[in-house]
Amino acid sequence: MAKTKYIFVTGGVTSSLGKGIISASLAKLLQARGFSVTIQKLDPYINIDPGTLNPYEHGECYVTEDGVETDLDLGHYERFSNVPTSRDNNITTGQIYKTVIEKERKGEYLGSTVQVIPHITDEIKYRVKLLGNKGNYDIVITEIGGTVGDIESLPYIEAVRQMRWEMGNSCLVIHLTLVPYLAAAQELKTKPTQHSVKTMLEQGVQPDIIVCRTERPLNEGLKSKIALFCNVEVNSVIESIDAETIYDVPLLMQKEKLDLVVLKKLQLPTETEADLVKWEEFLYKFKHPSSEVTIGLVGKYVELKDAYKSISESFIHAGTVNDCRVNVKMIHSEILEEHGVEEYLKDLDGILVAPGFGIRGIEGKIMAIKYARENKIPFLGICLGMQCAVIEFARNVLGLDKANSTEFNTKTPFPVIDMMEEQKMISGLGGTMRLGKYKCTITPGTKAFSIYNHREIEERHRHRYEFNNKFSDRFTKAGMIQSGINSQGELVEIVEIPGHPWFVGVQFHPEYKSTVANPHPVFVNFVDAAKKFSHLRSEHEIDAKTSEKASTTE
Repeated sequence: MAKTKYIFVTGGVTSSLGKGIISASLAKLLQARGFSVTIQKLDPYINIDPGTLNPYEHGECYVTEDGVETDLDLGHYERFSNVPTSRDNNITTGQIYKTVIEKERKGEYLGSTVQVIPHITDEIKYRVKLLGNKGNYDIVITEIGGTVGDIESLPYIEAVRQMRWEMGNSCLVIHLTLVPYLAAAQELKTKPTQHSVKTMLEQGVQPDIIVCRTERPLNEGLKSKIALFCNVEVNSVIESIDAETIYDVPLLMQKEKLDLVVLKKLQLPTETEADLVKWEEFLYKFKHPSSEVTIGLVGKYVELKDAYKSISESFIHAGTVNDCRVNVKMIHSEILEEHGVEEYLKDLDGILVAPGFGIRGIEGKIMAIKYARENKIPFLGICLGMQCAVIEFARNVLGLDKANSTEFNTKTPFPVIDMMEEQKMISGLGGTMRLGKYKCTITPGTKAFSIYNHREIEERHRHRYEFNNKFSDRFTKAGMIQSGINSQGELVEIVEIPGHPWFVGVQFHPEYKSTVANPHPVFVNFVDAAKKFSHLRSEHEIDAKTSEKASTTE
């Protein structure tokens, strides 16, 4: 293809309409037609990245292979497209202004007065085009965070206006808006959409396509009305009705011909139909499982579902492979500290202790791990969850009562988890952890090896603390082995208990690599173990009832 085409996705009326899912769904449709596509997110906040943001504030922090902390929407991009993202796929206002100020300090603007136009907007346009220039993509989809009319978004909308003027039919704008249903009037209302588009027009941008998020179908009359008042063609008004699952959205958008309208407006070939056979097979398996399991996710941000978004989606992917619906039960670790574990964990088929930072809720996580270990319940610990498993084993098996991580107690006599040496001299917080893809060597004959079937793997990380190798021999002799090692720094990546049916802790984040096309083997294997545990427990319950009935008869 001669040159890269650019699509911008903006939002109006309210946030959380699903710009990321629409962007990912469109990318999937275009990819299924044979085009090479990537997606990037422009975030209007002044933070350099979301790495220091509280999960309650911004949800999950996603990590790319090249070690950048990014917006959680990049997880959607990867899960849908099965294409890894990078530092160039998430740009924040903080990054833009930091770069411009650094250039000004170096004299690169030759003494000019540095202004939003052209300096900030030029930097935005440069970052948007960088992906197309570096990756040789046919199409770059750029999602702009927030809603049109936000003060923070003004420079981005101006950059879009300039790119449309400069690039003509190589650039188009999709505007996602809300068409609410008013129960009192018993009708859908288009006025919020009209005002949203009017706001865009005031900023010099005419949307090419309007995607209408709605809970009820739009009839042709409503579509014609929106087209008339918003100055677009009727076939460019796309219905985005509430879906059973986010994975339905690509098929809904295909039914609405979103990809076809986009290609025609960009003057790209439309002869090749989208091949979504495997996607449809995945959806069928997801909606028609033959069994189900319940896995408890023990964490301290469980009130906010987006805090563990990648883990939740990984269970969906793994469930389809196992022909099984995974019901994830969110369990607050502080509740376990207050009320004990039996009531909350007794009916689970598996227990996952989630990643996180800080001492709050840690003892509850350790209690959950002890329960899983002693009751032979399949267990997976991720990052901090793995570290808590090490602490629990040290206290209750090795007899080191005061064992802890130096993150929580710098004076612990048994620092079984300690800060990595290279981290001890770092003072700043943002972007300074061990981030991104690192290699891991797995020991043959272990549970980890049976999961991966490879000696060498690569996984993504986000941590400062690590298993303390000074205690390695004591753990191994007592029955917890270190089955995965990063040979470069002799860092422990995987621990497991061979005498347990399925007990694995990983220092990395396998959830970051799970996609619809390639469910992660750790989750696939964990769900399989939960299925087996559920089946055995059911058999035991039947045997117990049979025995009770027989004794009653006697």
